[in-house]
Amino acid sequence: MVAVGGSIGTGLLLGSAAALEMAGPSVILSYIVAAFIAYTVAMALGELASMHPSAGSFGVYGELYLNQYLGFLCRAGYWAAIAFSIGAELVASATYMTYWLPAVPGEVWVVLFAALLLLVNLRSVLAFGRFEFWFSMIKLATIVAFILAGAALMFGGRVAPQYTAQGGFLPKGPLAPLLAVFLAIYAFGGVEILAVTTGESRSAKEIPRAARLTFFLLAGVYLGAIIVLVGVMPWNRAGVSASPFVSVLSMARVPAAAGFMNFVVLTAALSGANAKLYVASRLLFSMGRSGWAPAWLGKLNASGSPRLALLVSSYGIVSALIIEDWAPKQAFLYIMGAAFSGLFLCWVISLAAHVSFRWRITPQEVAALPMRSPLGIGGSMLGFVLASAAVLLTVFSTRVNEVGALVFFVGLSLAYAWLKRRRGQRAR
Repeated sequence: MVAVGGSIGTGLLLGSAAALEMAGPSVILSYIVAAFIAYTVAMALGELASMHPSAGSFGVYGELYLNQYLGFLCRAGYWAAIAFSIGAELVASATYMTYWLPAVPGEVWVVLFAALLLLVNLRSVLAFGRFEFWFSMIKLATIVAFILAGAALMFGGRVAPQYTAQGGFLPKGPLAPLLAVFLAIYAFGGVEILAVTTGESRSAKEIPRAARLTFFLLAGVYLGAIIVLVGVMPWNRAGVSASPFVSVLSMARVPAAAGFMNFVVLTAALSGANAKLYVASRLLFSMGRSGWAPAWLGKLNASGSPRLALLVSSYGIVSALIIEDWAPKQAFLYIMGAAFSGLFLCWVISLAAHVSFRWRITPQEVAALPMRSPLGIGGSMLGFVLASAAVLLTVFSTRVNEVGALVFFVGLSLAYAWLKRRRGQRAR
């Protein structure tokens, strides 16, 4: 549920219109391809995590089965990106609160929500898990309700199915679904969080079930929601209202649809920030334990929470507030471009690590694995090619992303060279 909570966010609830406008009804194919890529990642990470449960997750796998540099780049890049995006989620939460209380400054809500999430994360992982479970359940229940409401509209004859009504199933041409894949894939960003949580799982035997359940929950609700959305709403009207989900709920005569949906997207943002704060703190804790960050970051408090790593990982809250208030809008876009690159780099490195892992073990060892990816080494190779294409297209799609990603990776490479030298001096 932590991985589900980190994945289901405003990208689906509010941003699905962009992909629909780009591909029309054929956006369904885009989400199927995106789901396949996410499946290769979830199964590869599930297999690796069942062998090596670790808070460092994909960074550890990159270091074990590829090299130190890629392991560091994956872990540090993901930490920096996800820690910054915590602040972005809290700024979004403050924006949603203005719907009910427009007179209260946004900074007040950011501080209050940040304090709440820090208190939750400083307690035991069990308390955190319960909090995130219910946050995630609200989002899941809302999407399921949306699917049922939309299906009732179509099957009840109140809305004519729109799959071919506005220029056919491929109104933007046969290549449009491929172009929209790179928007759809963002909806599945967060499935990799599963691997980070394995460091605190009760048993390695639970990891295979969690990996499969995470993916199929996400794929089921995402594909179900998109299929219903495309069927109920004409694709060329997707950008008219604030959210296509609100429009469908209004058509189904759900009372106070806009206010209800505002509550859901608020919950989505807080849940996303909560899950990201958890993941960022565990990654930094792992780096402190392995010598890729100061050793004091690898300590736990009495509740078993990495308190110092948690406090340092909350830097995104402060940086987002500063950028929101004082920095130009372009600066925010540069940092987000870098953050997206860091988030999806871990997919590419995880798949490459899984391929290397499978090459190193014998068929007998494969048969003895606690969890085996049904797609095997071939599925991870294909997922690697598709995920790499997604990262490259994201980086080079705009000048902002290109410059942001370049500065981001150069900075991480310099940090790696400095830390490696320090580790070498300490070893001598």
